[in-house]
Amino acid sequence: MRVMVIEDSRLAREGLVRMLGQFDGVEVVGQADHPATAAPLIAELRPDVLFLDIHMPGASGFDLLELLDYLPRIVFTTAYSEYAIRSFDYNTVDYLLKPVSHERLATAIAKLAAADAAPPALARPPLDINSKIFVKDGERCHLVSLETIRYIESCKNYVRIFFGSEKAYVKKSLNSIEERLPVKFFFRANRQCIINLQEIRAIEESISMGYEVTMSDGKVLEISRRNAQELKDLLSF
Repeated sequence: MRVMVIEDSRLAREGLVRMLGQFDGVEVVGQADHPATAAPLIAELRPDVLFLDIHMPGASGFDLLELLDYLPRIVFTTAYSEYAIRSFDYNTVDYLLKPVSHERLATAIAKLAAADAAPPALARPPLDINSKIFVKDGERCHLVSLETIRYIESCKNYVRIFFGSEKAYVKKSLNSIEERLPVKFFFRANRQCIINLQEIRAIEESISMGYEVTMSDGKVLEISRRNAQELKDLLSF
C-alpha cells in the first residue's frame, strides 16, 4: 500500500509518517506540506492512498482534490469534525480527528486493506455517441442524447453538463464520467473540462502554448499545453 502524507505542520507530518512506518505492507512514498507542492508529486508518484489534512495555509485539502486528474483513496486527517460529511463526496475511506492515535490509525489501515481485498466492482460499459443518458438535476429530469452534449465542466463536487439550450448539475466526478464517454467524440481539454469534438467551431493557439477552442455556442475553452499535441493528432490527417 503506497501512501503519501500531505500536512502543513512538520511535527504532525513527521509523526504520522513515523506511525505509518509501523504497519506491515504500508510504504510512505512521499510527503508534502501544501497542495501546490503535493499536486505534481501525486501525478508523478501515483500513490494508492493520501493521508490528507484539510486546513492548510492558502488552500485546503479539498482544493487539492479538485486539481487532480488521478484520485487515490483518501484518509482525511484534521482537527475539524464539521467537514466529515463533505469529505465523503470524494474517494474517502476514513476521517481521522487529530491527534491521531495508533489505534485509530490501525482502524483506517484495516479499512484500506479490506477495500483492497474486496472483489472489484464490475465496470459499466462505455457509451456510444447514439446513447441517451438520464440526468437528474434537483427536481428536473432530462433524457439527454450524448451527441447533443457540447462540454462538461467540473464544478467542485459536481459536474455541469451543457446540452442543447440546457445545463444540468450532476453529483459525479469528471473522471468517472470520462471513463464512459466514447473517446472518438469526447476529449479531455484540461483538468476541469471535457469537450465534444463535433461541437468545436474554431481553434487558435493560446499564449500558454496550448489551444483555445471556440464551441458551437460561442464559449471559448482552453486546451492545456499537456493535451494540445494529442488534440492536434486527433484532428489531423
